[in-house]
Amino acid sequence: MGLRPIKFRILELFLDEKAHWNYEIVSKIQNEYDMQGNFKRDSINFDILELASGGMLKDVEQKVDEEGIYKQGFLLHRYMITDFGKTRSSDACLRYV
Repeated sequence: MGLRPIKFRILELFLDEKAHWNYEIVSKIQNEYDMQGNFKRDSINFDILELASGGMLKDVEQKVDEEGIYKQGFLLHRYMITDFGKTRSSDACLRYV
């Protein structure tokens, strides 16, 4: 069986109901899906942004990346899954809510 769609996997990672920094999720997805390079890194981050803009994740904290963890000088975001995100995860058979 192949890997599940990236956005499904991102939601699945948030189902632990803990807050995660975008760079933590991006790094994990890059490793699991063998997606190295800046373009693919930023594509994964864009997927996270789309899930947040769709109401499935909520932004709970921000900080400037002064250390170059993700991209030096850029804004880092910490997200949590929303109730809507949990419901959509259930609809996608990622977990029974």
